[in-house]
Amino acid sequence: MDFPGSDLTELPGLDMLHAPAGIIAEAQAKAAGIFGAEESFFLVNGATVGNQALLLALPDTGPVLVSRAAHRSVFSGLILSGHRVTYARPVIHPEFNLPLGLETDEIIGAWAGAAACYVTYPTYYGSCCDLEALLKARDEDFPRLPVLVDQAHGAHYLGALFPPGALALGADAAVHSTHKTLSALTQGAMLHVQGQRLDRARLRQGLELLQTSSPSYLLLASLEQGADSALVQGHWEELRLEVEQIHRGLEGRLRLLDAKDEQTLGIAQVDWSKILVNTRPLGISAPVCVEFLRRRFGIEPELWDHENILFLLGIGSTPADVRLLRRGLESLLEPEFRHEAGVRSGVGFGKSNRLKPVLPAMLLPPLPPQRLTPRQAFFSKKRLVPLSESLGHTSGETISPYPPGIPVVVMGEILTEEVLELLRSEEERLWQGWERAGEKRIWIVEDD
Repeated sequence: MDFPGSDLTELPGLDMLHAPAGIIAEAQAKAAGIFGAEESFFLVNGATVGNQALLLALPDTGPVLVSRAAHRSVFSGLILSGHRVTYARPVIHPEFNLPLGLETDEIIGAWAGAAACYVTYPTYYGSCCDLEALLKARDEDFPRLPVLVDQAHGAHYLGALFPPGALALGADAAVHSTHKTLSALTQGAMLHVQGQRLDRARLRQGLELLQTSSPSYLLLASLEQGADSALVQGHWEELRLEVEQIHRGLEGRLRLLDAKDEQTLGIAQVDWSKILVNTRPLGISAPVCVEFLRRRFGIEPELWDHENILFLLGIGSTPADVRLLRRGLESLLEPEFRHEAGVRSGVGFGKSNRLKPVLPAMLLPPLPPQRLTPRQAFFSKKRLVPLSESLGHTSGETISPYPPGIPVVVMGEILTEEVLELLRSEEERLWQGWERAGEKRIWIVEDD
């Protein structure tokens, strides 16, 4: 692609993103054929805009059922749309202390009266809920209920090497972050729809409302190429063989999320292209391991927290990349690394290197009662108060420890003692959405 020569928008012959009738229409139709959709939309503001537009397309006939571990764009979509919401609690895996599962029966039990069900499949970490069972139950008992799927981290789910895609299982819509595992540029994503449960005219209006009127043709062209790259399956087979070597070589020595975790704790399948490593067996914190892998091997993980490291493979990964990762992970088991970790801390493994116990309650306290919808809270008058004076008030901000990014409290919910205990005690966490975390002050709705 000629980048300077392709940095154009909406000139004669180049079509219009919000009213496509030429090359964009052709490219989107081709993508729909590749991913099994009736209609596909190119997104130039990431999967975020797809999640938000889907919520705008829903009628206000009842609450939307959403996993509490949904992406933050779903929560912002609730503000934009004004929908009421019911949350499904994810299942915390006790060995990884991460929200990796979702109980099917709990979700189905909350469908009565719901306007839609919004599911994340897969999670950031590659764990998949039993979406097939959910959709089968929907078809049998709630045939009018739209099931919408944030498949941001599963754009590559085609063919027998991966879990089935959401559309293939019968979902009404699926959002893909094409840039995460396929070949699109950053911000490039797609929204795929099928069936009659969604108002597509309203969906198009939502996309036009949310997306730029001057879309980048660099992004659009990369999305067309990204769709083509999804058809390349032989490449993935080579990567899978190398990943299997990692699992065989490290089994019993490091804890990796793998096929043995399937059919447990709300996990139906695991995507092998996401390599999740728990460093607790080493007795050394993940950040120390990450620093070593980066410095000694040039390996850059996708994500890490205090005890987990996530490595993500994509269409650009090579078998040599996976072999390097295997050598790096094996080196974490060598006495040389353990010695170096201790020497660098100056006091054995050091306070910063040791793993602290993490309780599931610290990741997901009881869900606070809702007093206002997220939209009502967003537009309410707010005031800033010390955390110590906020008990019983309505939160004016959505606060999530990151990772894993599950909101402790969503704006519009009541600040309970359990929530405040977590906010007071977690000094070392990174927070999303808490503007005055360092001061231990919080925005509350003024008139509650």
